[in-house]
Amino acid sequence: MRIVHVITRLIIGGAQENTLLTCEGLSARGHAVHLISGPTEGPEGSLAGRARTGPYHFEELQDLVRQLSPLRDFAALRSLRRTFELLRPDVVHTHSSKAGVLGRIAADLAGVPLIVHTIHGMSFNRTQSALTSAMYAAAERHCARRCHGIVSVGDAMTRQALAAGVGRPEQFRTIRSGMVTADFEPAKHDGRELRRQWGVSDSDVLVGTVARLFVNKGYEQLIPIMSLAAKRNGHLKFVWVGDGAQREKYEAELSKRGLRDRVIVTGLLPPSEMPRVLSSIDLLAHTSQWEGLPRAVVQAMLMERPAISFDIDGAPEVVIPGETGELVRLGDLEGFADAIVKLSADEALRNRYGASGRALCQREFDHRVMVERLEALYGELAPR
Repeated sequence: MRIVHVITRLIIGGAQENTLLTCEGLSARGHAVHLISGPTEGPEGSLAGRARTGPYHFEELQDLVRQLSPLRDFAALRSLRRTFELLRPDVVHTHSSKAGVLGRIAADLAGVPLIVHTIHGMSFNRTQSALTSAMYAAAERHCARRCHGIVSVGDAMTRQALAAGVGRPEQFRTIRSGMVTADFEPAKHDGRELRRQWGVSDSDVLVGTVARLFVNKGYEQLIPIMSLAAKRNGHLKFVWVGDGAQREKYEAELSKRGLRDRVIVTGLLPPSEMPRVLSSIDLLAHTSQWEGLPRAVVQAMLMERPAISFDIDGAPEVVIPGETGELVRLGDLEGFADAIVKLSADEALRNRYGASGRALCQREFDHRVMVERLEALYGELAPR
């Protein structure tokens, strides 16, 4: 098949890694793959270099920008339509909000026979104003009528979309966001050296967070949670993996609360470093306020590390209380701190949760399984 994937930008992130693994996997299975992305810039890092060396054709469309820009959006729509008319793909598969809207409309106008969209996280969500959420929901309803299949990375995405009137039940298919699970082998990585570099002793319990230092990633909640937990356990230390526009603000708040010397802020790290980093922590704290299915949680579990998360979106599909981690009601900062203190005091429980989490994620999140299921979905939808 000739398959075109379209994504808004290639920052270091779950949707982007998913898309590159999909393009690489489909190319390896003999398909002609073309990837289109908007320009990638900002403190989140870039995967565009990896895309340029991939076994597929990569094209950067300068007018496909993340922010709303009527003139550039119209120019991007025209460019996408022309590209689809020239390439005549069998499948156009879109990812992320802006590319999902413009890509599906352009593919429909160009007469592409099969149009698929992946929901990595709902474009309308609890972090937005009512007006913004309503606008995005209306756009999603319109575009769902212009595509044949909608892939959800978690069952929660399907439920939320259908509840908002987006699409029909028969359009949806849950296909987990794949990763190279073989890279996340606990036996291959020893985090003790990294802990020593960070000044973390064997008696300390290191709580990790992997997320952009950005609004809605939960740092406004995480900082007071850390403060509460640290008062109850003097051996707690924390590491933040990521960078972003709010870094200076968050570091100032850590200093104000007397936590700065207990928190390592690594800045941006390449994805290849994640197994080693996750092997160094004892548990993962995931406080994002809006999520599809949290990739950092899956990676931590593959490294046999338990997770604590707010009970939102796709998190309960991997963070299973009493089995792989602890779930806390959204906004319950005291409850989240309690969960950190509970797990920090019980190494046996952390080990049990970690082993169960690894077994679950090995079954569900291997990138080869994702590619096989996507290829099968294209074949299933094609006759329709």
